[in-house]
Amino acid sequence: MRRIFRWLGVSAGAILALAILVAAWAWYGPLPNYDWALNRAFMRTVMESPETLSRLHMLEQFGITSHQDDLDDASIAAEDRDLAALIEAAKELRSYDRNKLTYQQKLSYDIVDWMYERQQRMADRWRYYSYPLNQLFGVQSNFPSFMESVHSIDSVGDAEDYNSRLSKVGVKFSQIMEGLKVREEKGILPPTFVVEKVLDEMNQFVATPAEENILYSSFKTKLDDAGISEADQSQLLAENRRQIETTVYPAYQGFIDYYTALLPNTTSDDGVWKLPDGDAFYADMLKMFTTSDVTPQEVHELGLAEVARIQDEMRVIMAAEGYDISRPIGELYREITSEDRFIYPDTDEGRQQILTDYQAILDEINVGLADWFNLRPEEGVIVKRVPEFKQRTSPLAYYNAPAMDGSRPGVFYTNLYDVKATPKPFMRTLAYHEGIPGHHFQIALAMEQKDLPLIRRMGPFGAYVEGWGLYAERVAWEAGFQQDPYSNLGRLQAELWRAVRLVLDTGIHYKRWTRAQAVEYMMVNSGNAETDAVIEVDRYIVMPGQACSYKIGMLKILQLRELAKESLGDDFKISEFHDTVLKNGAVPLTILDRIVKDWIAEKQSQGAAT
Repeated sequence: MRRIFRWLGVSAGAILALAILVAAWAWYGPLPNYDWALNRAFMRTVMESPETLSRLHMLEQFGITSHQDDLDDASIAAEDRDLAALIEAAKELRSYDRNKLTYQQKLSYDIVDWMYERQQRMADRWRYYSYPLNQLFGVQSNFPSFMESVHSIDSVGDAEDYNSRLSKVGVKFSQIMEGLKVREEKGILPPTFVVEKVLDEMNQFVATPAEENILYSSFKTKLDDAGISEADQSQLLAENRRQIETTVYPAYQGFIDYYTALLPNTTSDDGVWKLPDGDAFYADMLKMFTTSDVTPQEVHELGLAEVARIQDEMRVIMAAEGYDISRPIGELYREITSEDRFIYPDTDEGRQQILTDYQAILDEINVGLADWFNLRPEEGVIVKRVPEFKQRTSPLAYYNAPAMDGSRPGVFYTNLYDVKATPKPFMRTLAYHEGIPGHHFQIALAMEQKDLPLIRRMGPFGAYVEGWGLYAERVAWEAGFQQDPYSNLGRLQAELWRAVRLVLDTGIHYKRWTRAQAVEYMMVNSGNAETDAVIEVDRYIVMPGQACSYKIGMLKILQLRELAKESLGDDFKISEFHDTVLKNGAVPLTILDRIVKDWIAEKQSQGAAT
């Protein structure tokens, strides 16, 4: 290309100017292709978030690392800009003639339109209806986790960027404080227990000597792994320690002081019904997380029915194993899984064995699903424990997606705070949900679909994502990986746990149950360990509606699978059904319904043609 320009007599300066003009047009001007416009809208969004760019890790392969020394702007002004940008992006994308788009582009059009409409509604009316500092995903725990699990270090420059990010914690936390004070003015305060738990966590965090803090210890490990010289390490570690002591800890102390003063003004009312227009807020959250039009009452009744059905199936297995099934299911299941044969030693060695066994479970099923899936992700998945500084308030497990450039695998995090909460009969089901064929298969595979626009490769639709995770537990059983009666009992208990969530989430936020009432219901009906039951209920309180996405999504996938079986008969292949569900990325359930029905119609037309 340079030779062509020289032959035309174009100078190097003119080439640069032309490149700038082309880039500006591509970034700001009208684009002839809808997919290009969609990718541009997505990139405009993520380019405003240095932390998201680090999570995706898609620019580093091109030598672009300018985002690595910065943190997200969490100010109210930034939120205003984001909302304005969202409205403008929606306007631009809706300007395309849907009738002239391809099938996949029409799907993208409808998916993005669905998402933008709800995001704008949430930002317009419910912007401050959240608790930025909370025991589950609050910034006070997310920041150290981000630095430990996301910020990669391969050079001295990367390490300097790490310390630069630490130097900006005070700015970010002060921006978040703006929003906390607005919430206080509006009467949007977290329940008392949330403030107490977060204070306990932050006080322990700042009381930790800097060299024992995860921000220092994980940094040192990364320096060692990167092969950075001892001389450079000495300087980098000294600066890291200085930033922790002079920037990070004072920033946390600001939150501690604020929450300490706020504590007397909080109450033990836990549901969002207590907030201004709380009932309307909850109804909207439920619709957003389930990507459907279900009402709180419908979800509550569905949960009660599913709890009864699954408990009946569990009693059949328990009776066959010689247990007294007249007792409450929760009590009986906890007793069974508390037997010595099902519990790991409460030692470092016992915890390491849990990690080893989880990895073996994933490796085993990964080679045994040939008849069930044609599409598989290229990236692998590893098992790690939840960082110890946050394990007391974290959920039992969660999944982190791989980097888009392949530099980081998927990670299944398991909480090893209480080994009794990880009984052996439950482990297979949890591994299948978080790893294979659950979240890892779905999320990693979606990210690898290079023919899809970027926004569809990481769609934020919880009912689909979590519904697939729960459906995957059942698929593993159907594929023969949970034939032991106790493993099957663990599978059913996991499904029961998600059915109980329907009852509890609506119970807390719609029927005004207390936290204690919700914990008691879970203990009696689900079989979860007490520590896990408390963490779970506390999770539902700070994430209204999210816990309902699992069962709603699973039931929709099963409904569509039965429809496909009935419609296609002998032409139905489970692997093709799974390909159809997975290859389009995460979508709202209403659009998943269309995708599967279109596939059925296509298969039927192919059959008629032959």
